[in-house]
Amino acid sequence: MDVTVVWAAIIALGLFMYVVLDGFDLGIGIVFPFFPDERERDLMMNTVAPVWDGNETWLVLGGAGLFAVFPIVYSTVLSALYLPLVFMLACLIFRGVSFEIRAKAKRTRHLWDLAFIGGSTGAAFFQGIALGAFLQGIPVADGSFAGDAFGWLTPFSLLTGLGLVATYALLGCCWLVAKTEGDLQRRLHRIVWPLTLVLLGFIALVSLWTPLQDPLIATRWFDSGLLHRLLPVPFLVAGCAFVMHRAVRGRHHITPFVAAIGLVLLGYAGLLFSLWPYAIPSSMTVWEAAAPRSSQVFTLIGAAVILPVILGYTMLGYWVFRGKVRHGDTHYH
Repeated sequence: MDVTVVWAAIIALGLFMYVVLDGFDLGIGIVFPFFPDERERDLMMNTVAPVWDGNETWLVLGGAGLFAVFPIVYSTVLSALYLPLVFMLACLIFRGVSFEIRAKAKRTRHLWDLAFIGGSTGAAFFQGIALGAFLQGIPVADGSFAGDAFGWLTPFSLLTGLGLVATYALLGCCWLVAKTEGDLQRRLHRIVWPLTLVLLGFIALVSLWTPLQDPLIATRWFDSGLLHRLLPVPFLVAGCAFVMHRAVRGRHHITPFVAAIGLVLLGYAGLLFSLWPYAIPSSMTVWEAAAPRSSQVFTLIGAAVILPVILGYTMLGYWVFRGKVRHGDTHYH
């Protein structure tokens, strides 16, 4: 068994779970400005009140796994993306504080609304910035970061930043469709399809730009036989978009969220196929960046215990708080 590949799969799973789970609750903050009514905002926040902090566990899992198994990647990526990651954490702090204080505030509630909106949008944007900078490649010399402090700030990273904001907005909107009812749900349905079109536009732009800005990815797509394996992806994306359109027209409750997850999964899979087997694009493979096998096996034993626990309490939390959220549901606070 190739332990390095197993660990790469665990970290990839953790990041995907984070994007989906924390993505939709960040997305609620992004769509907040479209719903100025205080009672509706209370209801929207109550849909994620029991689970939002648990969703961030997956980010911790991914970061801890990276530190333990791919320490060179951890140190290099943090050095290269120090500023956007610090900005992201600052936004997450503002968002978390606003989540707790807003419910108790009276005169300053509008300020905490702004903190919730800005923190959610900023966190999504800087995560996308970090993704774009990572895809562009990080210069490495002698196992250390060899670039400059603002190498992450490029037109491509700005595009991916905005694209992730659109992704989270769609996930959040579809989650709210599943958890609400009545007039609020009808108005949410109206913005799901426009957000889907925006996301499809970003998917197309990133898909075209990625091989153009990285010759190694272009070679992998067009010269290594990978292209015929990726050909079904655009048709699957179109299929998810069709399902989303039908679900919106039919006023379905759960289907839009499932279709949105499908779009995210396809985009994520495309990125993984494009990057594999590099841990740092164009610089270092997963095997070159990995810790000694004995360290990987030791930490894998811990992951084998922790991962089922995280999956179990995540599933339990969503099961316990399943169903619609209504005004006056105090068990959601």
